[in-house]
Amino acid sequence: MSVYTVHEPPLRAADALADPERFAFVRDGLYVWAFLLTPLWMLRHRLWLVLVSYIVISALLDTALAIAGVSSTVVILIDILISILVGLEASTLLRFTLRRRGWRNVGIVSGYDREDAERRFFESWVREAPSQPSAPPPSPPAALTPHFVQPASSGVIGHFPEPGVPR
Repeated sequence: MSVYTVHEPPLRAADALADPERFAFVRDGLYVWAFLLTPLWMLRHRLWLVLVSYIVISALLDTALAIAGVSSTVVILIDILISILVGLEASTLLRFTLRRRGWRNVGIVSGYDREDAERRFFESWVREAPSQPSAPPPSPPAALTPHFVQPASSGVIGHFPEPGVPR
């Protein structure tokens, strides 16, 4: 089973409630395409800040390694390790971008695939949603409201006598 975080989009001007069709489900785990085609995966998911950071860090690291005289095999190995890291942290990068765009994390759900996770989330979401607000119950008329008279001190508070007072 996979674990997904569920993100609610920011409300549009005309909407009172978020459109369930726009909810984003972000799966935890390794994203193979993020590992294999890192920059293209970032472009496809519109992770602009992440892409710029990736390019700058990769360029600086490759330049520093070339200046240090490290062999090209080691440079390629380090680039592969960075791609593995991006593949492993792709879900975190997606969540970071969604949060930066104003999306709100509304839950965590597990499922065998995304469709199963969506079904489970929306079933529980509908079940937990408050129904139509009902009118508050009418208050009793003032004539029927009981007036309590403070009893004389009997030495008892609630069901327990005061300490040191024999029963």
